[in-house]
Amino acid sequence: MTIRAPILLTFAALFMLSGCVGQAGPVGNSAVPQPVKSVEISRYLGRWYEMARYEAPFQKGCEGVTADYSLRDDGKIAVINSCTKNGKVSTAKGRAKIVDAEDGQPQNAKLKVSFFGPFYGDYWVLDRAEPNSSGQYDWSIVGEPSGRYLWMLTRTANPDDNVRAAIKARVIDMGYDWSLVRQTKHD
Repeated sequence: MTIRAPILLTFAALFMLSGCVGQAGPVGNSAVPQPVKSVEISRYLGRWYEMARYEAPFQKGCEGVTADYSLRDDGKIAVINSCTKNGKVSTAKGRAKIVDAEDGQPQNAKLKVSFFGPFYGDYWVLDRAEPNSSGQYDWSIVGEPSGRYLWMLTRTANPDDNVRAAIKARVIDMGYDWSLVRQTKHD
């Protein structure tokens, strides 16, 4: 009986947690590709602006979405996500850790991210730009294995039409349903 109690409490907590986050959206890609390029973490750090996304329950109604990544003393990555909803800015702080690549896979392209407790979600950098003249990546496409979540990130709040078109073409080429994409507004 004493062994069952912790297991039941864990399942109860997970059930309640799933209600807080909401139901995931439809599958936009039933054959999610593996990341195609290694990621140099130092080039990935800094501020990103969300260009577009698959609508996620925890982001419903968010505009002006940003993500800031920095290296922590323990080797993990600090994550600060912000969005504006109904005129109010909300912020979520988390941490990410790099998942070791399997033989033949790109290095540092798969991470696990947590915003609360011991619960981690997949964060895969599916593709990214080549480094620019300052050494950073100008855009990245982030997904996870279920095909329900997708984010397109850029270094500028309002990328030009050529960048938008290139990212859209790449997302479609990877098998994602573009009709599920929601453009993010930035002031």
